[in-house]
Parts: sequence; C-alpha cells; structure tokens
Amino acid sequence: MENAQLLAIAKEYGSPVYVYDSAKIVSQYNRLTTAFKKVKQLKLNYAVKALSNIAILKLINSLGAGLDTVSIQEVKLGILAGVAPEHIIFTPNGVSLEEIEEVAAMGVQINIDNLSILEQFGTKHPNIPVCVRVNPHVMAGGNSKISVGHIDSKFGISVHQIPHILRIVANTGMTINGIHMHTGSDILDIDVFIYASEILFDAATNFKDLDFIDFGSGFKVAYKEGDIATNIEEFGEKLTKRFNKFCKDYGKDLVLGFEPGKFLVSEAGFFLAKVNVIKQTTSTVFAGVDTGFNHLIRPMFYDSHHEIINVSKPNGKERFYSVVGYICETDTFATNRRIREITEGDIVAFKNAGAYCFSMASNYNSRYRPAEVLWHNGKAHLIRKRETFDDLIQNQIDVDITVAETV
Repeated sequence: MENAQLLAIAKEYGSPVYVYDSAKIVSQYNRLTTAFKKVKQLKLNYAVKALSNIAILKLINSLGAGLDTVSIQEVKLGILAGVAPEHIIFTPNGVSLEEIEEVAAMGVQINIDNLSILEQFGTKHPNIPVCVRVNPHVMAGGNSKISVGHIDSKFGISVHQIPHILRIVANTGMTINGIHMHTGSDILDIDVFIYASEILFDAATNFKDLDFIDFGSGFKVAYKEGDIATNIEEFGEKLTKRFNKFCKDYGKDLVLGFEPGKFLVSEAGFFLAKVNVIKQTTSTVFAGVDTGFNHLIRPMFYDSHHEIINVSKPNGKERFYSVVGYICETDTFATNRRIREITEGDIVAFKNAGAYCFSMASNYNSRYRPAEVLWHNGKAHLIRKRETFDDLIQNQIDVDITVAETV
C-alpha cells in the first residue's frame, strides 16, 4: 500500500487503526502453494489466532484454505465465516474434554496433544478419527518465547511416548487419521525443520490409517530491511521430495498439511497511529503516539521488531526517536530508532502488523480497541468498528455498593 492510501484511511477512520492489504495475503498464499505444487494433495489451514476477523476468514476461505483453530470460539467464527466444518482442524492445548467433544460434534477434525485426553476421548468416542500432535523435541525457531518444540514444552505428546499412544489405540479401538507437529515460529534453518520432519515421518510409520501429515508452520517473514526469512521455495523443493517418497513407501497418497498464520497475514498489516507529543529529555527524543501495548504488545512481549515509518513526511530528514505509547506503564515500541523527522500530528505506521497484533489487543487503561480496515480491490472496507464507551461497559453490572457509616 502507498502512503497516500494509508493517510486517507487514517483521516477517514481515525487513529489508531489497523489496515490489512488483501493482495499481500493472496500473494503469500499463492507463493506457498506454488512452492508445493508437486505434492498431489496439499492442504493449508490458516492459523486463526494470528488474525481472527471474520472478513479475513472469508478471504482465506475464498482462496481454498481451511482453518487451524485453538478454541471453540475460533471454530464458531470460522463456521460463521462460511468455512465448512470438515475444513477446520481443532488443535487446542489444555482445554477440557467437554470442549473437545463439543467441537467434534460439529464435524471438525480433532487434534489431541496429551495422553490423558487421548485415552478419555478414545474410550468414549472410538468411532471418531483423531489426529495426534507429536513433540519432536526440535527447536526450529530462533526466539525461545515462540518455540514450542523443546523438551519441556507443554505442547504435544513426546515422540518418545509413541508406545503409549499405540497402547491407547489398541485398548480403545480408536483410529488415528493424522499426525502433526509444530516446532514454533520464525524457522530460519530449513535443514533443522527437515530433520524434525524425519522424526515425524518415522513416527508416522506406526499408524496404518493416516489420511494426512501436518507439519505445522512457523515460517519466518522479514521484519526489517535485510532481515532473514524462510526460503519457502527451497523448503518446498526439499520437503516435497521427501514427502512424496514417504507416500510411496507408505503405499498411499497422503495430504500434506501446513498451518500458516504469520506467513500469510503479517506483512499485509499496517498499524497507524498519530503522534501526540514530541518530548525532549536530557538524552532522548520521545515520540509519544496515541496507542500503547494495549493495542500492540508484541514489541514488549516478544521483543519483536516492527519497522516504523512516518507516512506523513516520508522524505524528511532522518532523526533518532524512542517511540512510546500513552499507557501508564513502560510501553516502548522502539528505542533510538532512525525515522524520518516527526512532528506532532504526524501519522506513523508500524509495519508487519497483520499477525498477533489486533488479536492480542486489550482494554488496558480502559482504552478502546481500534478499528480494522481491509484494503481490497483498491477500496477501504471497514471490517471492525472502533470501540466506544458503551462497548467498554456492556458486560459490567451496575449494582448499588455503599459503605455503611460507622458511629
């Protein structure tokens, strides 16, 4: 998107506001499917937790992708967006058996990641095929906060516990129709991921009724100029060759599954904020914006980097700023960052704001969550209204609370 388009959206819908470019989502989807075009059956299930707006889910559905969900609420959002239940996989962690049973009754593919629930579900519902999530104990990502493949992770059943899974299957008579892994986000080393896939292939040979193998996702995108990203084309070539060989040896053409979230929507997103104040201290120039970690928590939560550009003055002289929010906490988005000269009233844009940004927003400090806009076919479409004070208090109950006077 161009600066003029972003400025027009900020003017029309106010700030702060999230903006998503549908063309980028489509191009990322096409890039991934092209990389695996030599696989006979490819299934992409978009990770809803990355960005769950119904308009985005409808766009994803129109491309032919399914959904990867982690809560019954995400399942319901997907169905509301028109996604068929059989194109949704439910991969929760730490949820109750009752929630899993409720989702299964909707006709959604169930993915179970612990032995206790697997045995309980298999005992009660042996005729419902399930997928099992395996932890290969391989860390393919860079940031420990977003890696879930390590040995002490709460996610998945240890690959060393395959005999326990087989015992449960034998005792319950249940069917395992899929096997799954997810090592974490920001995969840098393709060979490490291929190594993890070999562990999953080896585990898969223990199950004779598989329909699919799901390799999760975690593909890294560039967050700044010169940043390293996952080479999807190389990855597609290497894994396709190995997957096709496995299918030949297995005696059946299985579905190759992925669950891209960040890869599809991260680079499509821009978060626009207005500069409230420029504050000079003894050593720092602060640019205070009309947002905070209540709207964009990733820099504080994950130490993530988001490029910040001055869309109001893209050709100005560069200066160094620490960009901070209006929350009554330390909410620093960037420290001593080189940005085109900023003045009060300018609109700045945080790039890579499509994934895990609005979806992690809150009402901290009783601030309203921002609007969301989808830029589609050359037009801006409001897909979520900015919250109001009525939204903030709609679920609060006004009761008569008084303190009795004492004599």
